[in-house]
Amino acid sequence: MTDSAVTVPTDTRKDPLTWPFFGLVFLLLVPCWVGGALIDLPGLPKNAPVTDYVAGFTPALAAVLLTARAHGRAGVRELWRRGWDRRGTGWGWWVPVLLLSPFVYAVTYVLMQVTGARVLTQPAQGWLTVLLFVPVYALLAVGEELGWSGYATEPLQRRWGALRGSLALGAFWWLMHVPSIVRSGQDGTLVALGAFGAVFLRVLWVWIFNNTGGSVFAIIIAHTVANLSSSFVPSVPTAAAGPLVALLGLAVMALWDPATLTRFRGARSRRTGDTRPR
Repeated sequence: MTDSAVTVPTDTRKDPLTWPFFGLVFLLLVPCWVGGALIDLPGLPKNAPVTDYVAGFTPALAAVLLTARAHGRAGVRELWRRGWDRRGTGWGWWVPVLLLSPFVYAVTYVLMQVTGARVLTQPAQGWLTVLLFVPVYALLAVGEELGWSGYATEPLQRRWGALRGSLALGAFWWLMHVPSIVRSGQDGTLVALGAFGAVFLRVLWVWIFNNTGGSVFAIIIAHTVANLSSSFVPSVPTAAAGPLVALLGLAVMALWDPATLTRFRGARSRRTGDTRPR
């Protein structure tokens, strides 16, 4: 009897729950954390350790390694293709993709000026630095979101639903930044605010992700804009925007169905029992 050919799926969205991915990201980050403690290069945007510009690629590296192991080169090509696929992102969703972070940091800046709140300031950056960091932050966003959005988001949602999956991913995402956050000199208040900001920002991004047909490209752009906004709005460190980000995230949680984040609470699914993100 002749065995029939078996086609190996290359869609990384069909992979099982991604705990090996999180473990591999952690292992890849350890040398970056050690290097960050040993190398001091002050004056970078957000007071970030220089090794952060290497650490940002660890999620993509982990995703590529695990995808290659499971699906070979075809799977890796599919993963990369998702990072550049703009289909499914309606024009209306480009508003939060492009304007969410500038809005958050501009409002936070105004509130800080009105209330007189003072937190750890960031190194001042000129416009030339801003322009130089556009491609840097775009590459770093690719390095992160091919892993977080392209590899991990959908398996987590299948296990726990959109809301709980995004909260879990946001918590891990923040934990992986803690050594760099501490290294940047932030105090306990900013660390706590940053935790809220990271977790709820991931909720907002998963909300965008699900409503754009699972567009990794849209989240790469949103991540790039977020890094630029948090680096160059005067005197507003990333964590300072945490309360406003949390407020927006809570609004999404209150209004949208937690199973999918694609329809309002109480709205009937187009198909009975269908809780998959669309």
